[in-house]
Amino acid sequence: MRNPPLRGIRVLDLTNVLAGPYCSYQLMLFGAEVVKVEVPGSGDLARHLGPEPELNRAGIGASFLAQNAGKKSIELDLKDPGQRAAFEDLVRGADVLLENFRAGVLARLGFSAERLRALNRGLVYCAISGFGQTGPMSQAPAYDQIIQGLSGMMSITGTEETAPLRVGFPVCDTVGGLMAALSISAALVGRNRTGEGCFLDLSMLEASISAMGWTVSHYVISGVPPAPTGRENSTAAPSGTFHAADGPLNIAANRQSQFEKLCQAIGRPDLVTDPRFADREARKRHRDELGLEVNAALRARTAADWERILPAVGVPAARILSVPQAVESAQLAHRGFFTELPFPGDPTRRVRASGNGVLVDGAPLRPGGPPPALGEHNAETGALIDQWLPGYDPPVPVPATEDER
Repeated sequence: MRNPPLRGIRVLDLTNVLAGPYCSYQLMLFGAEVVKVEVPGSGDLARHLGPEPELNRAGIGASFLAQNAGKKSIELDLKDPGQRAAFEDLVRGADVLLENFRAGVLARLGFSAERLRALNRGLVYCAISGFGQTGPMSQAPAYDQIIQGLSGMMSITGTEETAPLRVGFPVCDTVGGLMAALSISAALVGRNRTGEGCFLDLSMLEASISAMGWTVSHYVISGVPPAPTGRENSTAAPSGTFHAADGPLNIAANRQSQFEKLCQAIGRPDLVTDPRFADREARKRHRDELGLEVNAALRARTAADWERILPAVGVPAARILSVPQAVESAQLAHRGFFTELPFPGDPTRRVRASGNGVLVDGAPLRPGGPPPALGEHNAETGALIDQWLPGYDPPVPVPATEDER
């Protein structure tokens, strides 16, 4: 892309594993220059995570490759005075600093929000943590599954018999990363107006509860506690997973007109006039009986047949795909969702890096290069400082205060 929206934005990324790296990956796709600042010798923990042990041992685990294409990697020990000085220079020239340590860790290393602001008043500093920087849980360790449980998300996933269930991917990490990317982008817009950066204190728990939308609002507004509904949509019927001749099929006939078209398409127009299914609320009360009738009719054809027939008459419907089927779909290929990149250290392989579903002026957002090896850009640290701070003469380092130690 000739002029991505965040071109010229410089991001120092101190994050590990998923929420933070997913955030900086989004910023990179939109054109930001992202420099990963990694612990010497070990780096991002995700380098050692994934299904291939040999890649994990080499520090390029699949979990790392998934979220770090297009970034640079430098190793800095923030406890070493000389390396701290280099980090301070990078902070002076950065637009964004992103970290997902436990609350207070970066401050104890000598880089509190106040200290960072003194180094760079225009810096947007975003700290992602499980519970935020304040409050009784701020020091508690948190992983995605912990947040899923505390948010109430697991309590409504599954059926009454199987709940609570973990969502099948780290959704809270992902939501936290997306909210961080949105917050940073908003803060950069605000800085353009005021010249001032800000400190963004992002709680994954709160971001996740916010993302639960109606599930939460139905309780806090109407006092109705949600319950697990399995493969059903609690707000409408027939809306959920049904069964064709050869497998499952999702149908979302949420509107009256869609329900009527569905009944016609499956050869059951009589269901429209059945008093049990006459309107939305009646269908919700009798969803089990309605499901039996719809499933019986759907068994006349395959799921692929219904996926072709029902959307053609205005009824949302689609097969339920496996992950391999989903990523190989013609729709993603048409949109250029994946980008093939060189595989670090192995010319016989390629890395398929995902986009984010956004086309800018008709073009998909793509990584500018492969995921970096640990410390791959160490030799460029001085050049980065010169580039970010042209003509800058570093001052004598200021010792950290007692509170910052």
